[in-house]
Amino acid sequence: MSVLEVKNLTYSIKNKTLYQDASFTFNKEDHMGIVGQNGTGKTTLLNILIGKIEVDFGDIIWQKGIHIGYLDQHADIEKDMSIIEYLRLSYNHLFEVEKELNSVYEQMGVEMTDELANKAEELSNKLTYSGFYDIDATINKIAAGLGVQKIGMDSLLSQISGGQRAKVILAKLLLESPDILLMDEPTNFLDKEQVDWLAKYLQSFEGGYIIISHDFDFLNSVTNSIINIEFQQIKKYTGNFNQFIALKEEYAKNQQIQYEKQQKEISHMKDFINRFGAGTRASMAQSRQKMLDKMEIIPPAKTLEKPDFKFTSLPIQRGIILKVENLCVGYGEKQLLPPISFSLASDEKIVISGFNGIGKSTLVKTLMGLIPKLGGEFKWEQTAKVGYFEQDLIWDNPELTPFDIVKEKFPNWEDVFVRKQLAQCAVKGKVAMQPVKTLSGGEQVKVKLCILQNTKCNVLILDEPTNHIDVDSKEVFKQQLIEWTGAIILITHEQSFYEGIIPEDKVIKINKK
Repeated sequence: MSVLEVKNLTYSIKNKTLYQDASFTFNKEDHMGIVGQNGTGKTTLLNILIGKIEVDFGDIIWQKGIHIGYLDQHADIEKDMSIIEYLRLSYNHLFEVEKELNSVYEQMGVEMTDELANKAEELSNKLTYSGFYDIDATINKIAAGLGVQKIGMDSLLSQISGGQRAKVILAKLLLESPDILLMDEPTNFLDKEQVDWLAKYLQSFEGGYIIISHDFDFLNSVTNSIINIEFQQIKKYTGNFNQFIALKEEYAKNQQIQYEKQQKEISHMKDFINRFGAGTRASMAQSRQKMLDKMEIIPPAKTLEKPDFKFTSLPIQRGIILKVENLCVGYGEKQLLPPISFSLASDEKIVISGFNGIGKSTLVKTLMGLIPKLGGEFKWEQTAKVGYFEQDLIWDNPELTPFDIVKEKFPNWEDVFVRKQLAQCAVKGKVAMQPVKTLSGGEQVKVKLCILQNTKCNVLILDEPTNHIDVDSKEVFKQQLIEWTGAIILITHEQSFYEGIIPEDKVIKINKK
């Protein structure tokens, strides 16, 4: 049964058309993923579905009475609350019932009537059947699964990181148990164990959901349908992510075959018309011309343009280039990790893993000299030149365009060369000339990768570089890292991304202090 119909959707932003007369349906049993290249309008579509953005044309029709829950990781929340107080807000309606029940009990203490007794029984049953008396157990179960308990349930929201706050917001959404979940990148701040927990939760979720995610292992495990946004159209496929990829390739292959077959037929018909248009077979030629005029032309299969990242390592002296001995990291006097020791060779590639919020980013920021160490030692070999990808999409001036940002970084470049480098990373045309804050997360990542690939270095420190980029970009980027001849320190929760780049015995797992 359809709970959502999107009909003839047309929407443009800043003279860029995202969807043109696009339609699809969402059924109550759909566990749907939204995919598409960066900048095609995935997040915009979710905002349209919840009514946050008004469309140029078309209809968004939800079934009446449907409770929709939307994951907004940037929601403005009351930060003076503790985590447990914030999560209990999910049950405010039941706490109001409890207040009403207590009021009835007070009235019954003064005067007992059948009406009050019946009301008390009704309210008590409502609390019981709604799971009111298991609220704390339910909260703790979801908080544990998402790693919120490890933060500390009494921690104030004002005192935790943005990533930790995103986990808390996700936990509250799940506790609210809406009929339909709409989630934009729910795994960005989760570690592997928490992603696995969320996947199992969603697999057993009785309602429907629509998810945007660039973690394709996760998406593959939780979807039974996919909508793909490309060429201003929205097409629905039945099956999980892997099945979608196979179907899409098959459709494109079949379309190309049909296109080439028809083109041969057209060529033969045109040749016949040209040869016999004025001779004894003129009537046959005219008949073929009429057939040609009425023919519905099959277009060739469209192909999406992929970025062409090029990472080239500077020469480096062979041997150990980084030694870390009993290094303690954190902020102020708060140490996040136990003392850590490891070494990095000039051609070695390693992964650093551990649950989100444990301090992986703090560790690499310490190694970059961006924050002071709390103890221990680390030393870079003199010829080591580090290129650093920081996961946060924070810009010194978000009003600058990608062109301005790259030009500022490389002031000696000609304007044409700046555009060429951005285009190589799939940031081109109007996108290169609009404020970076208006770009999608994936487009912003590509601006950062444009700068990184032009940074002269022989060591790459990459902190969650794939959180926002599409499958095509991810494949090209992965191949570049495979071919990279220098050293790599990679932080990622995507095992399928680092497999083939970094062997399992080069995964450094760090635990909480």
